[in-house]
Amino acid sequence: MAGEAGARRPGADSGAEGQDILGVEQREREAVLAWVGENMTLVRRSAFGQRTLYWSLGVTFAVGLAAHVGGFLLKSATAAQPLLLAADLLYGLGGVLWTGVVLVLFVEVFPRYQKRQWRRLHDAYLAAVGDRAGTGTGGAPDSTGAPT
Repeated sequence: MAGEAGARRPGADSGAEGQDILGVEQREREAVLAWVGENMTLVRRSAFGQRTLYWSLGVTFAVGLAAHVGGFLLKSATAAQPLLLAADLLYGLGGVLWTGVVLVLFVEVFPRYQKRQWRRLHDAYLAAVGDRAGTGTGGAPDSTGAPT
């Protein structure tokens, strides 16, 4: 028995059994899983939602706007050529960053938001029609979801 316990390597065996998913020891793993269980809503929002996208867009917008304003102020305050070049590059980079975020908002984020709203409205309609169909006061939806 002592030979078996000494021969087993915890990392290799637990990885083979699927226990060492997080790459940590058993006690740390239990603590992490307990925290995940207590904060499941936050974990789901972070894993399946757009939380990371929104944070990165916000940070990029703030950094871009600060660089754009800083480059403009540096450009107007200096006359030396090397500093003027750096100020112009900073001004251009800042402008590209914050306008890029605005573009992503209009092309990606707002359409997703509206699509989710339409999907919720569609689901609510189907649920209401289904409730009426179950009570016999309305028609059942056909395969397209429209009432018959």
